[in-house]
Amino acid sequence: MTTLKYSRQREAIKDFLAGRKDHPTADTVYTNMRGQFPNISLGTVYRNLALLSEIGEIAKISTGEGAERFDGNPVDHYHFVCTGCHSVSDLEMPEIAHINILAGQNFDGEIKGHVAYFYGLCGDCARKQKASHAKKSKQDTIFQKIR
Repeated sequence: MTTLKYSRQREAIKDFLAGRKDHPTADTVYTNMRGQFPNISLGTVYRNLALLSEIGEIAKISTGEGAERFDGNPVDHYHFVCTGCHSVSDLEMPEIAHINILAGQNFDGEIKGHVAYFYGLCGDCARKQKASHAKKSKQDTIFQKIR
C-alpha cells in the first residue's frame, strides 16, 4: 500500500468539513478554502474531496437532489434531506443494522451495507409551510365573507 503524500490543502479541507454540520457542496468548500489558499482551484478541491471520500476520511452524500454533499463524519449514520430547501442534516438515531439481514433474506447475493436517506421538510420549511397555509386559509375566509 502506498502512503499518501501530505497536503496542507487536503488537511484544511478535511478540517473544514469536520467542523461543519451542514454537509456542504464542493462549491461551498472551494469558496471557504479560497480565504486560506487564494490560489486553490476548484479542480483541486474536487480531487481532494474525491480522494478523502475514497480513503474513508470523509463521506460523500449523493441524494439525487442537486450537487453532492460532503460529511466530515465518515462513521455510518443517517441523513435527512429537506425537500423544501434541499439542506442535508444528520439524524440522531441508532443504526438499523438488522436491515441488512432483512434485505438479504430473499436475495441471492451478499448484502454488505446500506445507505438510507430520510426525506421531508426541515423544521424551518415546515414552519414556513404551516404559516403560508394559515395565511392562505385566513385570506380565503375573508374573501368568502366579502362575497
